[in-house]
Amino acid sequence: MNSTNVKETSDRIAHLASAVLHRPGATHLEKELAGSALAQHHTSKETSTAIGSLAAKVLGDHDPSFEAKELAGSVLAQVRRLHGLTL
Repeated sequence: MNSTNVKETSDRIAHLASAVLHRPGATHLEKELAGSALAQHHTSKETSTAIGSLAAKVLGDHDPSFEAKELAGSVLAQVRRLHGLTL
């Protein structure tokens, strides 16, 4: 597999991430995902395994907000390795 990350955070997700980071009531989880998404906006950075695991957990849980799930989906799409598997 090519080791270069060809995916990056879209402008829509980057805007959502920025809004989450500026919202006073945003949870720590939402801010973690938002920070990761913004770090990957117009860069070749990839999601870390730790954030990838967190994102997978968010997507499998019923409690997180719609925004958290949107951000989780975005950062999970940009992870190369999760639990030893190449995605």
